[in-house]
Amino acid sequence: MKASAQALRINTNDNVAVALCDIPKHATIHVGSLEITTQAAIQIKHKLALIDFEKDTPIYMYGVLVGKATQPIPQGGLLTTENVIHQTEKVLKKTADSHWEAPDVSKWKNSSFMGYHRPDGQVGTDNIWLFFPLVFCENRNIQVLKGIFEKELAPPKKDPYQQLLSNLLQGKEGSTEERSADTAPTQHAFDNIKVRFITHQGGCGGTRQDAQSLARLLAGYVNNPNVAGASVLSLGCQNLEIKLFEEALQEINPQFEKPVLIFDQQKAGTTETFLNTIISDSFAAIKKANAIKRQPAPLSKLTIGLECGGSDGLSGITANPTLGRVSDLLAVLGGKSILSEFPELCGVEQELANRCQSDALADRFLSLMHQYETSAESVGSGFDMNPSPGNIKDGLITDAIKSAGAAKKSGNSPINDILDYTEYVKVDGVSLLCTPGNDVESTTAMAGSGANIILFTTGLGTPTGNPITPVIKVASNTTLAEKMSDIIDFNCGTMITENHDLETLGDLLLELIIKTASGEVETKAARLQQHDFIPWKRGVSL
Repeated sequence: MKASAQALRINTNDNVAVALCDIPKHATIHVGSLEITTQAAIQIKHKLALIDFEKDTPIYMYGVLVGKATQPIPQGGLLTTENVIHQTEKVLKKTADSHWEAPDVSKWKNSSFMGYHRPDGQVGTDNIWLFFPLVFCENRNIQVLKGIFEKELAPPKKDPYQQLLSNLLQGKEGSTEERSADTAPTQHAFDNIKVRFITHQGGCGGTRQDAQSLARLLAGYVNNPNVAGASVLSLGCQNLEIKLFEEALQEINPQFEKPVLIFDQQKAGTTETFLNTIISDSFAAIKKANAIKRQPAPLSKLTIGLECGGSDGLSGITANPTLGRVSDLLAVLGGKSILSEFPELCGVEQELANRCQSDALADRFLSLMHQYETSAESVGSGFDMNPSPGNIKDGLITDAIKSAGAAKKSGNSPINDILDYTEYVKVDGVSLLCTPGNDVESTTAMAGSGANIILFTTGLGTPTGNPITPVIKVASNTTLAEKMSDIIDFNCGTMITENHDLETLGDLLLELIIKTASGEVETKAARLQQHDFIPWKRGVSL
């Protein structure tokens, strides 16, 4: 793309273009060979018509159907939610075999990262001892343990926000610069182990299916290579029984060998006895886990979760294709990628079905999509209601437009597996994982399915992180990267502002992934202790 271009036609079949800068009304611009006079002011990231649209004219972007006109739109006119509605092609089956040109990975073949090797052959990018409850009744005890362990094993740095309030109370001035000055990685009492704590609102009171789903998710977290072991708290009478969790763990990994300490409060007696036992036993296990050292591992041991949240009109042009480039490189190197957020794949089903390695995989993908959308429609919703107000404000005016850009995160390599929620990744290359588009529900799910690094693109900015998996935040535009530098790790906006090409950005991002996986770089989300965890209860969530 030319740095001086004012608008971009992404695919030769598209009849709309994306504004790469603010374009005034009645301006004459060139989009390829077309000379167009704008009929309205077009804000950056928004779409303008390349032809005269009549009512019901199909609208194409990224080469796929993304909507239709609800009224005439002149060439050079602005597309809005008032003159465009969501529309997609109906997809019933795989219709062709997708072909792709594998990228040259010669410069990466001998590359490695320094990771934590597990007995089952997985390799972690972090070494975490995880505390969690089987039921929400134990959340308070988890919080007590969190305060105790974090105070001793990871002494808190001086709280700049507390200091700011103290200064204000004393009539002194404080500033944002002072509060954000400390960017050093968190120091821990042990060199090779961290303690993390998660709570949730499930485990009892819901359906038995909810308990089973949560059991599988938690088992996936324990099986994730970033986790060295876990302390699990049970009340004793909940739906998510200890045996249900143990069965889920055995199902995910019959060769599971990590230490898992399970504590039952109703058997222990008093809270004091219960907590004393947990603290003593967990400390001994954490001390052993600290002896595990980082060792070299090939890039084939990386499992990358691909996420987008707070997307804008540039996400599908800059940041998401950069993730796609990384996904393609890893596919050739024998690594794994997970693409989730099924509501944000609406409109590109045919492309994804054709990328599936077999008709059976394509059928499973389309079946899961249909079941999900049907459940949403049954309560008066639908995938077309997925775009948020922020998405719409920044140019993603239909779900299909959002989806067509979101799918770019997985690149072009073959899709080798289809996973339902809580299923663990098994095969190399790209796997599709059924999750909501909700940022935290999706990242929570990908970590539970084995992602040891998550790449998260955003155009508007979001602080989301994860308790066990490093989340690398990738900006779609330079304005965001500069404005919210405390949460952004990598800027893809230079594709427009500095004319960087996709290959260059993909290589730079893979270098950052290797450094993060090796513990050399701490993500901004980890620095902010953004440890988000929200299980999906399989109700309607978009």
